[in-house]
Amino acid sequence: MSADPAILESAPAITGETASRVALTPAAVDLLRELIAQHGDLMFHQSGGCCDGSTPMCFPTGEFLTSDADVLLGTFEVPLEDGRTSPLEFWMSAEQFEYWKHTKLTIDVVPGRGAGFSVESPTGKRFLIRSALME
Repeated sequence: MSADPAILESAPAITGETASRVALTPAAVDLLRELIAQHGDLMFHQSGGCCDGSTPMCFPTGEFLTSDADVLLGTFEVPLEDGRTSPLEFWMSAEQFEYWKHTKLTIDVVPGRGAGFSVESPTGKRFLIRSALME
């Protein structure tokens, strides 16, 4: 668990793991609430590579198809303003996971244009991964 109680931790999704691998900052939760209101339930996919491929991409659930070449790192229940929650999965390509398997990922938001296909792109904000070694 994070030392910051404002951070929203994912539920572990990899068999046998008990620690969260992914977290959301309060700014990420706020932006996700806006995007969920517009697009419905969302998901993240981190593919790796260069350019936009190295940023987390946010899609409406079901619009990005995952396969055995992807790893589900964690699931969230994003708290909405009305007290309900919205499910959110965080996926990573298996190839990228091999490089990042020892890191804890925190999704944050910074000013700037998001990746072209990611739903936050028109908002003037973009999601960003901050990483640290897992304990």
